[in-house]
Amino acid sequence: MRRLTVVQLLPALASGGVERSTLEIAAALVAAGHASHVVSAGGRLVPTLEAQGSAHHALSIGAKSLATPFKALALRRLLRSLAPDIVHARSRLPAWVGLGALRGLAPRPAFITTVHGLNSPGVYSGVMTRGDAVICVSDTVREHVRAHWPDASPRITVIPRGVDPAQFPRRARPDAAARAAVFGELGLAPDARLLLMPGRGTRLKGHADAIDLLAALRADGVPAALWLLGTEEPGREAYVAELRALAAARGIEATLRIAPPRADVVSAYAASDLVLQLSRKPEAFGRTVIEALSVGVPVLGWAHGGVGEQLAALQPEGAVALGDAATLAARAKRLLDAPPAPPARIPYTLAAMQQATLDLYARHAG
Repeated sequence: MRRLTVVQLLPALASGGVERSTLEIAAALVAAGHASHVVSAGGRLVPTLEAQGSAHHALSIGAKSLATPFKALALRRLLRSLAPDIVHARSRLPAWVGLGALRGLAPRPAFITTVHGLNSPGVYSGVMTRGDAVICVSDTVREHVRAHWPDASPRITVIPRGVDPAQFPRRARPDAAARAAVFGELGLAPDARLLLMPGRGTRLKGHADAIDLLAALRADGVPAALWLLGTEEPGREAYVAELRALAAARGIEATLRIAPPRADVVSAYAASDLVLQLSRKPEAFGRTVIEALSVGVPVLGWAHGGVGEQLAALQPEGAVALGDAATLAARAKRLLDAPPAPPARIPYTLAAMQQATLDLYARHAG
């Protein structure tokens, strides 16, 4: 395989699934001897990216501003200097800027897009289907794209996101060491049953449903506690205050913990009794599901989108119809009382995702 130059485009490198996938592909490119470049407004993951051997180019191509379309000129100058084989857009506004930058470039690099979410139909979102190749992160996303942008169907490749079993190894159940450390950190009673809900502090993640579930379990005599991990972030103060007020109204504020993101999410999984994935908007893939199951922790989630897809394949007992609070509480109690055996094998691996993406790059590099 000849040495490729690949440029990935995204709004920023702060936190989240898109950002993590960008770093994972960047690392695979460097490991394979290719030149890896990322264009974004920056963020806390830039040092990690650069330590892996990729170059970061600071350019705000994802801000919803009247000035952003004009960033295509600056991006075009950068692309001319880099002469990439592949330009890979991972978000809508950067994709529009990327398309503008490609005008007039000769030779023109291949334009690849990844549809990471179930974007609202329309012209703006349709830019993610204009790639020479369109990567969909799950069958759920593929069917969504086919339904709303059928012309893209011949160019779609499904490359599921994956986990590295070495980073999310199967842990003993219960993991006494992880449990003691986390329970001490959170100030929880030794007999607490810990519900973990990782995710950003946004209303669509379903934090209110998790708080209602906690209240229902405690009313049923279960000594449950809820850990909203990653919810406390700069700019989310009002939302966090709203969640605390809801917990107070339910009378369970003493058993609620709200925390910022943490690097050691594996220990968080290992210390927990049940992982929740209650996004009210369908998720494109549901990476939390496979991370938790890889560690060996049962998962409970709303059965729609990528989460429903992963639960149906790997742990059907954890899937509950969206909005059915009574069944959610009953199923949570059952999973706490008699957790199912974790799947013997997680089919979605990081190595497979990385290799499939690099193979696609090679096919389109010309």
